[in-house]
Amino acid sequence: MMLYKPRTKPSELSLLKALDTRMNLSEQDKQHLANMAKGYEGECLFDARAALLQNECFILNDLLLPYNNSVFQIDSLILLSDALYLIEVKNFSGDFYYEHEKWYRTPHSELADPLLQLGRSESLLRRLLKDLGCRIPLTTLVVFINPEFTLYQAPRNKPFILPTQLNSFFRRLDRLPSKLTDSHRQLASRLAQLHLTESPYQRLPTYEFDQLNKGISCPQCLTLGVVMDRNDAICLRCGHIEPIDAAILRCVKEFQLLFPEQKISTNRIHDWCKVIESKRTIRRVLSQNFMKVGVRQWTYYE
Repeated sequence: MMLYKPRTKPSELSLLKALDTRMNLSEQDKQHLANMAKGYEGECLFDARAALLQNECFILNDLLLPYNNSVFQIDSLILLSDALYLIEVKNFSGDFYYEHEKWYRTPHSELADPLLQLGRSESLLRRLLKDLGCRIPLTTLVVFINPEFTLYQAPRNKPFILPTQLNSFFRRLDRLPSKLTDSHRQLASRLAQLHLTESPYQRLPTYEFDQLNKGISCPQCLTLGVVMDRNDAICLRCGHIEPIDAAILRCVKEFQLLFPEQKISTNRIHDWCKVIESKRTIRRVLSQNFMKVGVRQWTYYE
């Protein structure tokens, strides 16, 4: 197994987490954040299981591909010599049932059918693969990764891999004859090159620097209850201790994430961190970790 394209945490998820700490998100945004976090957790669980594959295969995770003025997303793509698997990972938990081609969560709450999203991705991927000259048969599957997921009346003719079927599914993959060649590597490379780093479908609330709560967030409990004690940043809520330099660097990265167009200056980071009294400390950390540009009051870091 070769992980050709690793999974990275979606920037939208990181942004929403940062905003959730520093402003009051709407209930809709909070639910979107919870759904994204749970989905990412499920994808990481799938990655951990797929990493145990012994067969020769390329795995490309979290692809965002353009095709014919459209964009489609793939959770995982597993490429063997004579088989290609498009995997949609679902981290559903609880009791569900399938009836009359519709999904419900008990007692009777209708949900969006995951097969609809999979069908769109499959259609666009097939056309893209044809344009790339790939003739490897494509199989599409919805993998339910959460062991606490139950699907009543599960149809046998749908491409579902239920939690109790995961082990046998991966054993089948390992038994498939597979010998990768340069053409397989070229296909994996081309798909990775086509990947878009930013999604056009991000759903973020509007925000400005002045309206966000300032301070240093705790990496453990994600609150702003951090205070300084000599050379350490200490969370008053959970007791987590972090060296002050590391805390400042985290704040700078968060600032860059939320405000990529703004320049990093000592005064700006001082305002952002709030609880660090000494600008000299912030200037030292910035000088040691970034390139200094300009002089005096026009100095910034990049």
